[in-house]
Amino acid sequence: MSPQNPTPIRVLLVDDHRIVLWALEKLIGSEKPRMEVVGSATSCAEALKLADKVSPDVIVLDMDLGDGNGVDAIRGLIAKSKAKVLVLTGSRDQSVHDGAVLAGASGIVEREDPAETILKAIEKIYAGQLWLNRTTTGRVFVELSRKSAAKDLDPERRKISTLTSRERRIIAVMASNAGANARAIAEMLHISESTLRNHLTSIHGKLEVSSRLELFVYANKHGLNKPDG
Repeated sequence: MSPQNPTPIRVLLVDDHRIVLWALEKLIGSEKPRMEVVGSATSCAEALKLADKVSPDVIVLDMDLGDGNGVDAIRGLIAKSKAKVLVLTGSRDQSVHDGAVLAGASGIVEREDPAETILKAIEKIYAGQLWLNRTTTGRVFVELSRKSAAKDLDPERRKISTLTSRERRIIAVMASNAGANARAIAEMLHISESTLRNHLTSIHGKLEVSSRLELFVYANKHGLNKPDG
């Protein structure tokens, strides 16, 4: 047993595929005494109960559990225990990865990654490090920075900070062409009228305005009437 790690890393497994649980148990069990499986669950509800009983150091969580939202599962498990959460996912959707990290996950491993990757990730996050690729780390850093900055803004600037670059462009074009109808505005933006309506619904909700006139006044008052936002 290594002097740097005198006690095994206690791992709780959460996956609704029993064959995956079996494989993970065999993989981690082969690493004794460095780490050991202290429990396994096939649902988030079962995992929450187990986490309180077995006091894991690391929870390997299937992000694609069929009984609930993966992000909610992460938050629940972190609230229930002091364990670090390592997400196991088959999704390549980067927004899913980002959501997991923003919810508190310490690492992400994809299902097609080599088995050794899971073992390395468990060790790293147990030691207090993150197991993320640079791209994910960069995106999450930007998102956290944006949220932090938004907290320091006045209410109106906070609303404006939620606009996407496309939405800011639409506002600028509309504010600069007050007499143009929806079709003309859509043509200027190279989008359909239906797409324009969808964007306007989102914009109105974010800025808390209810009409094109209110949007025009708001845009001119807050400097959103220029193409560069």
